[in-house]
Amino acid sequence: MGPLLWFIAAALLALLELAVGEMTLLMLGAGALTTALVALAGVPMWAEVAVFAASSALFWFFLRPPLRRRMESPLVLDESPRALVGSGAEVVEEISGGRGQVRFDGTVWSARALDPAETIPAGSHVTVYDIDGPIAIVWKEP
Repeated sequence: MGPLLWFIAAALLALLELAVGEMTLLMLGAGALTTALVALAGVPMWAEVAVFAASSALFWFFLRPPLRRRMESPLVLDESPRALVGSGAEVVEEISGGRGQVRFDGTVWSARALDPAETIPAGSHVTVYDIDGPIAIVWKEP
């Protein structure tokens, strides 16, 4: 009966964590889950309580801080031209001899083909392979 109670406690603590959001109850729930697994071996009740206290403390001190840092770190929006790599573009001016223009992300960019010998006609759809300063290096999918 002991493991079942620990499993129920772990589930309740995890559900309550959804309301609180401080990772405190989640760490206690992880301790309860660990204790439930140990209780399956048939250890005495005092050992279960000791395992719960020790595992909850370990989760609290070693797992909670990195999780909190991860959850509280601001999301970074990449606004550099590198963020455009991999996006699709439309050829506005034929790309040949290392010159041409493409339109993507609402702007017109100078472009050159990944293969310098390739000519890409206007109206074609290409993929941005790299950004080299103000020039988009593109390739046309076969």
